[in-house]
Amino acid sequence: MAQPTMSDLHVNALLTDMSGMYSQEQDAFIARDVFPIVPVTKISDRYVMYSRADFNRNQMQKRAPGTTVKNIGYRVDTQPTYLCDVWALGKTIDDQVRGNADNIFNLDLEATRLLTTQSLINREYAWMSTFFQGGIWSNMWTGGASNSVGGYPTGPANSTASAYTFMVWSNPASTPIQDVRKLKQIVQLTSGGFRPNRMVIGRPVFDVLLDHPEFVDRVKYGQTAPKPAQVILDTLAAIFEMDRVHVSDAVYNTASEAAGPDSGGTYVPPAYNQGINAGEANAFIAGPNVWIGFTPSAPGIMTPACGYTFAWSGYFGATQAGERLSSYYFQPDRSTHVEIESAYVHKVISADMGGFMESCI
Repeated sequence: MAQPTMSDLHVNALLTDMSGMYSQEQDAFIARDVFPIVPVTKISDRYVMYSRADFNRNQMQKRAPGTTVKNIGYRVDTQPTYLCDVWALGKTIDDQVRGNADNIFNLDLEATRLLTTQSLINREYAWMSTFFQGGIWSNMWTGGASNSVGGYPTGPANSTASAYTFMVWSNPASTPIQDVRKLKQIVQLTSGGFRPNRMVIGRPVFDVLLDHPEFVDRVKYGQTAPKPAQVILDTLAAIFEMDRVHVSDAVYNTASEAAGPDSGGTYVPPAYNQGINAGEANAFIAGPNVWIGFTPSAPGIMTPACGYTFAWSGYFGATQAGERLSSYYFQPDRSTHVEIESAYVHKVISADMGGFMESCI
């Protein structure tokens, strides 16, 4: 055998221009985009709600010469409150680990990416738990094998709307456009005149809609069109008469940390959820559902909305979204501590202004 051998002349080392980090892109998350963020200076406070019923009556009267005008009023509710939760997570970088790390590793940046992804997942999960499930909105429909007997509900009564079953959209015979249009009418009546202008769709539902017969001839885009995904969303928004359609693409691992090799353990590329990914069980954070509702472009005085995200921007060093990323050196353990905090609460302001379609596929 020829000497020296290949292994004698080269010792395997880490590449310095390539690595694989599976950190989701921020545009996969919708929690910070659907509802306006309300920056607040205190962790908790009250806000005012006006009586919709008082504003929507027809109380004008004819006025005879020399008579006084009828005076009316309106009621306000100053009892609603918000309370921001403060979520936090950290990553420690020990001096010995930092000193022994190869050049490929940027430990501070890696810690930031890890914590940022965790914060995005947490906020998205909280958004879905608050707004994107049954039992929250006054108008809720459920997908089934067929439409309810007697067709669509004819009025805004909550009991009728909530009891309605529509044909799941994975059935080519279903009518998703008509379903959304009718639900929008009911929300408009229930809310006293506010027609939904935003829509949130879970990724599995969105993919089904793209192949649905009602959309095949309506959603068309060229293969060379710039940003084709955005073209599709804009087309869907036009079809559904929405200002914007959001698709939640965020994924999270539903499994707890499983027994498996630690860092540097055996990695088997062909196998799924093996090696350092042992036990992984990924799922979409958004279920097979659709939400519609009315939301303003920005929060304001005397501004109606079905939901808001209150963010504690008054928390020292926090952004307008209530987020704070910090890094400090802690002498006793000779380590750099990277921490992320997120102080916010998702809040339903008016359940009558939203509509929810559960189990769409």
